[in-house]
Amino acid sequence: MKRNFDCLMQEQMKGIEKGTPLLLHSCCAPCSSACLERLKEVFDVTVLYYNPNIDEEAEYEKRKAEQIRFLKETGWAKILDCDHDAAAFTEMSKGLENEPERGARCYRCYALRLEKTAEEALKNGFSWFGTTLTLSPHKNAEWLNEIGEKVGGRVGLNYLYSDFKKQGGYYRSIDLSKEYGLYRQDFCGCKFSKR
Repeated sequence: MKRNFDCLMQEQMKGIEKGTPLLLHSCCAPCSSACLERLKEVFDVTVLYYNPNIDEEAEYEKRKAEQIRFLKETGWAKILDCDHDAAAFTEMSKGLENEPERGARCYRCYALRLEKTAEEALKNGFSWFGTTLTLSPHKNAEWLNEIGEKVGGRVGLNYLYSDFKKQGGYYRSIDLSKEYGLYRQDFCGCKFSKR
């Protein structure tokens, strides 16, 4: 039976003390916007900007700058920036170059980013971690939550279930992007998604 990850997140949040630290992986400012709007009333959020999938350095820097600007303007979260680790994505995608979009390569990319988020959460004293990736209608929330649950269980961290596109989350991110003049890209960032 398919689980409702939005309901699971709401249940988790009921039992969380206000101000609990959360390390939230973010793919970009537009996706983070609606997620942070929901989470900021419960969590003390730090955004982890880790996106080795972004192919071009200029695109990576543009998205990172937008993330930083958005957080400065809203004050909704702090940022923990990782370097552009394009080699990690290149290594991960070996042998998966001909996979279709939303296939095995994407699953492995999700795992790469969630594992790094958990690693950084452990290193920096967080007990909770999550991701904004479930906001996108192009991302598989079932896979993301499955990976987050496994990684969290393996390393001893609480994974925040989510399906941020629910309750109009994706459409809210469009409104917030307009309100803050955010750059909205039209591809995930990897060279394969450009095809």
